[in-house]
Amino acid sequence: MDKQLQTLQHNLEAAVQRADAEGIEFWFARDLQALLGYARWENFQAAIQRAMESCEASNQAASDHFRGVTKMIGLGKGGQREVDDFMLTRYACYLIAQNGDPRKPEIAFAQSYFAVQTRKQELIEERMRLQMTTKQR
Repeated sequence: MDKQLQTLQHNLEAAVQRADAEGIEFWFARDLQALLGYARWENFQAAIQRAMESCEASNQAASDHFRGVTKMIGLGKGGQREVDDFMLTRYACYLIAQNGDPRKPEIAFAQSYFAVQTRKQELIEERMRLQMTTKQR
C-alpha cells in the first residue's frame, strides 16, 4: 500500500476514536468529509443522502445510523457558530463510501478499506463458528 493510502487508513481509523453514551463507535460526517476527498459540505451531503436512501432500501432505519446533530465550530477572533453534522455508525460510513464519487481516490480507497474490513470480520465469525462446532462435539 502506498504512503498516501496508509495515511488515509490511519486517518480513517483515528477519526473513530469516539463513542456515544451507549458505547457505540461513530464518526462525525464533517470529520470524514475531507478524508473522503470532498471540499464542499454540499457535495458531501449529496453522498450522505444517497447513503441514507440505500440504508432505507436495505430495510434499515436511517435514523439508527445517521444521527443529525448540530455542533459549534470556531471562527476567527474566538467566535463560534452552529453547523449541521451527522453522527455516523460504521455501517453509515460504509454506505457513504459505496455511494460516494468513485473518481475520487479517497472514495475508491474507502470502498476497498470497508470491503477488506468486512471480509476480515466474516473470517473471524467463521472461525468462531468452527471453534464452537468442534467444542460441541
